[in-house]
Amino acid sequence: MFQKLDDVVLKHEELTRLLMDPEVISDPKKIMEYNKALNSIDEVVKKYTYYKSRKEEMESLKEDLKAEKDPEMKEMMLEEIHTIEEEIPGLEEELKILLLPKDPNDDKNVIMEIRAGAGGDEAALFAADVFRMFTRYAERNRWKTEIIDKSEIGVGGLKEVTFLIKGNGAYSRLKFESGVHRVQRVPATEASGRIHTSTITVAVLPEIEDVNEVEINQSDLKIDTYRSSGAGGQHVNTTDSAVRITHLPTGLVVTSQDGRSQIKNREAAMKVLASKLYEMEYEKQRKEVESERRSQVGSGDRSEKIRTYNFPQGRVTDHRIKLTLHRLEGVLDGDLDEMIDALIAYDQAELLKAVGDNE
Repeated sequence: MFQKLDDVVLKHEELTRLLMDPEVISDPKKIMEYNKALNSIDEVVKKYTYYKSRKEEMESLKEDLKAEKDPEMKEMMLEEIHTIEEEIPGLEEELKILLLPKDPNDDKNVIMEIRAGAGGDEAALFAADVFRMFTRYAERNRWKTEIIDKSEIGVGGLKEVTFLIKGNGAYSRLKFESGVHRVQRVPATEASGRIHTSTITVAVLPEIEDVNEVEINQSDLKIDTYRSSGAGGQHVNTTDSAVRITHLPTGLVVTSQDGRSQIKNREAAMKVLASKLYEMEYEKQRKEVESERRSQVGSGDRSEKIRTYNFPQGRVTDHRIKLTLHRLEGVLDGDLDEMIDALIAYDQAELLKAVGDNE
């Protein structure tokens, strides 16, 4: 571990030196690239520098202790040594986590898809609740949301919705939300008070900002335009501005109708398609590389039931990490950090275990 940390420090020094090089200063692309690389290791270097300073402080105190005659001073020095000794293991654990391989998509924006599953109108109403939950979470983080495509039902529910969340590290926080979310509650229309169970599926994709990053053959695309359903009133679209793109080799279909022009909708649909194709390829590679790792968290198989929202008991349970929170209202209002932090911590522990097994 310490060899790796020393290598990171050398890399940090090299990048700092390069950023002062006149050739680099005159090249905006290189400045951006080197700054990004420097920022990605900055936290590791700061933490390691602090760790080394505490270790040196402890060694120095131990040396001074040998020559110290004053009992009061000796006691103070022993107390400080004990404090540092207790701090060191925690710092080493933090450094191990900081050295774990980073998901290359962690800094990306997120494209999310929510679809009503089993449960009819009740599933569509819950899809609307979960859509609000994620938009509220985005607001709490000062991230922006943009709707790409939305299909509503008359009772205020959502058949499906595709939307973009723009924010630093959005994917790193939301990537474990993929899967089946289940709700247990008494529908407003249920006279006998029976609890119904409904499901929705959530998909989380890293946004591919430049569609050229993904190889898409234009001859593989079938592009249709149609009239957007609009929001009613003055917003009803009188032109065929909505876009549906079918990727023939995979059968993937993406639609966009929330933009006001066909060009905007086509751009949005292409971005969703690129993100889906990227995710398919990335998942294939990840499964090959990580075939030995069997994390319960994973990145979310869409057929896997990951979470239950139980209204009668006011609780939310994540089945992958066996965590139950008894504050359903807060969670549905976007207070998701406790759940997300627990999922990230679990995934890091699984990664550390896998690294330990391979050493």
